[in-house]
Amino acid sequence: MFTNDEDDFLMGSPRSKFFDIVYNANRSLAEQSIENVFDRYCAMELLLEELVKDENELEFRLNEIIFNKTDKMLQRKNSLFITATGDVLTQHE
Repeated sequence: MFTNDEDDFLMGSPRSKFFDIVYNANRSLAEQSIENVFDRYCAMELLLEELVKDENELEFRLNEIIFNKTDKMLQRKNSLFITATGDVLTQHE
């Protein structure tokens, strides 16, 4: 799988396709899709704060995941871009 947009010039990465769609979609649909991502992010952040009370431990664990699970992070990020792109496209029809 390509991780760099320049490597995949024929089809584009999920990230580049997401931005292509968002930049060309109806503004309110794009805003709604991005706001949904932020809503989920905030909900997950609140859930994590409830589960891990110590702020230092929380930051440590987040950084540990970011740096030690880069492949899984990339898969999740690509999945998120694909889902958000699909949301914008299906609402646009």
